[in-house]
Amino acid sequence: MSIKKVSCFNCKRDAFYFRKYSGEYLCKECFKKSIITKTRRTISKYKMIRYGDRVGVAVSGGKDSLSLLQVLSKLAKEHSNELYAITVDEGIANYREESISFVKEFTDNLRVPLKIVSYEDLYGFSLDEAMKERKIKLTSCTFCGVLRRRALDLAAKELKVNVLCTAHNLDDIIQSFMINLLVGEMDRIKWVDPRLEPKSEFAIRRVKPFMELYEEEISLYAYLNNIPFQSIPCPYSGEGIRGEIRRFLNSLEAKHAGAKYGILKTALKMAQNLNVEGRKQIKFCVLCGNLSSSSICQVCKMLGLVNLSPILP
Repeated sequence: MSIKKVSCFNCKRDAFYFRKYSGEYLCKECFKKSIITKTRRTISKYKMIRYGDRVGVAVSGGKDSLSLLQVLSKLAKEHSNELYAITVDEGIANYREESISFVKEFTDNLRVPLKIVSYEDLYGFSLDEAMKERKIKLTSCTFCGVLRRRALDLAAKELKVNVLCTAHNLDDIIQSFMINLLVGEMDRIKWVDPRLEPKSEFAIRRVKPFMELYEEEISLYAYLNNIPFQSIPCPYSGEGIRGEIRRFLNSLEAKHAGAKYGILKTALKMAQNLNVEGRKQIKFCVLCGNLSSSSICQVCKMLGLVNLSPILP
């Protein structure tokens, strides 16, 4: 019994991928082009990157960040943007070495300047060392996320970029949204809003060009483009409830195509309504001198929890 071939919606070649939530059948080339097109539309819709911006891209060595760097390297030429890659070395034994090797080779091939910053240089310790010193039940992802954001900001300022792109995809965003709902962190839901401008003239604009793309589609894009990415999982990734929420959302999407997009729309509406209420006044941390919404910044608070000294300005 022969199976009838399905044609690509755009070019009529044999279809390779079925985009269930939209009903599109796409060949390999049209699928790859659709990822670039969807990214371009997201950037344009929310005015994420403007003509002449100096753009920094946070590159971890995973499939998402390497794919984002490749896509932005194609789009940067359209708007005369200077592009820089930033990689953070947290100091995780038998893990980060592989990704840094991939990032160096990948950025060399794209001819994108790369800056590597480490926890050891910035804070005087590795993540492995910090986790041994933690006094309370503090998840590694919570601790590392705060220090990683500061490291990216410092590197971006040194490179004099005015916009910093991270490779958070649709799945990442709605997972964080669900976590914040569960723990009652309503202020954090505001961060979903892509229209947010820096809270201070000294702050760098943060954007997420992949925010409307499913994680599985970015993985497929990376595969079709032969993008090498880290195969070793982070040894601390099992901590927290994100994995359980990821499995729940994937199960929901499998039964109801487009459910993830529906959750993203809800998150965006909530974020925009919350932002109408205003935002906290920006201050400078009394310990390290960096921007903060309170007298002591989150980085210094985290360092205090692991019995380590705050970073100096």
